[in-house]
Amino acid sequence: MVLVFAETVKGGFKKAAFEAVTYGAKTAAVLGTDCVALVLGEAADAGQLGTYGASKVYQVKNANLAQFDGQAYTAAIAGAADKVGANVVILSHSSTGKSLTGRLAARMKAGSVAAVNSVPTNDGSFKVKKPVFSGKALATYEVTADNKVLSLMGNSIQPEATGAAVSVEELAVDVPAPRVRVKEVKRVEGIVPLPEAELVVSAGRGMKGPENWGIVEELAGVIGATTACSRPVADSDWRPHHEHVGQTGVAIRPNLYIAIGISGAIQHLAGVNSSKVIVVINKDPEAPFFKAADYGVVGDLFDVVPRLTASLKKFKEA
Repeated sequence: MVLVFAETVKGGFKKAAFEAVTYGAKTAAVLGTDCVALVLGEAADAGQLGTYGASKVYQVKNANLAQFDGQAYTAAIAGAADKVGANVVILSHSSTGKSLTGRLAARMKAGSVAAVNSVPTNDGSFKVKKPVFSGKALATYEVTADNKVLSLMGNSIQPEATGAAVSVEELAVDVPAPRVRVKEVKRVEGIVPLPEAELVVSAGRGMKGPENWGIVEELAGVIGATTACSRPVADSDWRPHHEHVGQTGVAIRPNLYIAIGISGAIQHLAGVNSSKVIVVINKDPEAPFFKAADYGVVGDLFDVVPRLTASLKKFKEA
């Protein structure tokens, strides 16, 4: 059986949860078994996970799960997998999933592959693929252990709502008391989080200062994109650090990534080169980013970006 941990935020499901359940259903089909979903804590309309392929939803309600704690969550997921007889556990490759995948694999004595981006094969062996060398290549991993733990890279698979809502059954498992006390949680509200964003508009030092960021935000607003930035911009406090994308920031896989005034250092490319389409706007024709771009515009961003925004507005109005 395949068990999918569906993440929630304030009782609602993240897009990554629907991606993971869809991936779990496809994996279960390959293995010839069932896919079930697991929800920890409170969740509104948990049965909707059935529309993405879960045959059943299990929910663990326990006071020790009120705030995220790696040990408590690991115990809950491992306990649920044991109770329902699941030997494949799938998580999202989010900040939560990254902190749980290794713990869970150790607890379940499982083979583990993090950041997979393809459905496993079942040609006599269990093989999955994942990006390596900062996204420059794909590696195939064979998992021979009886138990398997996988984390799914964001935007690797589109959620497919092809089924119907299913029943939700409460599951009782032992959950240890958290050893970490969370005093405060600060969340960015009102925007699509970068790991889940399908459209991203990002800018770098070419903007010359934070006072010029309005043209970036206007372009993002027109196309419904999330804004991002390079590390020097975040380090200079021009933009908040949660917008920093790259090897040392947030790694993203949007359908469209527009890079404005970013030279394209290897550390930045490592976090964005899995984007499906990359558009680069830079006045330096020798900027390294152009080598990774699908489309490039050589020109002054203060001229190009406003004209692009105006053209998009006219297109939408038409």
